[in-house]
Amino acid sequence: MKLSAARINVADIAAARIFYGTTLGLKQLWDWGTAVGYDVGCTLIVETHDPGDPEHSELVGRFSGLSFAAADIDAAYRDLIAKGVAFLAPPEKMPWGGTLAHFKDPSGNILTLVEVPR
Repeated sequence: MKLSAARINVADIAAARIFYGTTLGLKQLWDWGTAVGYDVGCTLIVETHDPGDPEHSELVGRFSGLSFAAADIDAAYRDLIAKGVAFLAPPEKMPWGGTLAHFKDPSGNILTLVEVPR
């Protein structure tokens, strides 16, 4: 088996389109209005729901567990900072040898930038 798709829920799909497509530079695969698919090796589905739906509001603005690989995390961090991306802290070396930096999308979802040792 292999991962087919990962989903992230957002409050504002228009802001998410700009963030994921333009700011992060992800290749858009499709756009169904309330959901947009991006190619990240599998499909990253960024979607919104009726803002009055209490189940949906609980899914927005959380730690996503999604990590984006960077060959040079320091350069990627500087590039994203220059584009206005909000990081929780600068890149930090982990005990397992990799380096991580967590950042937020416009809905407050926390994503991770990671550089894995070679």
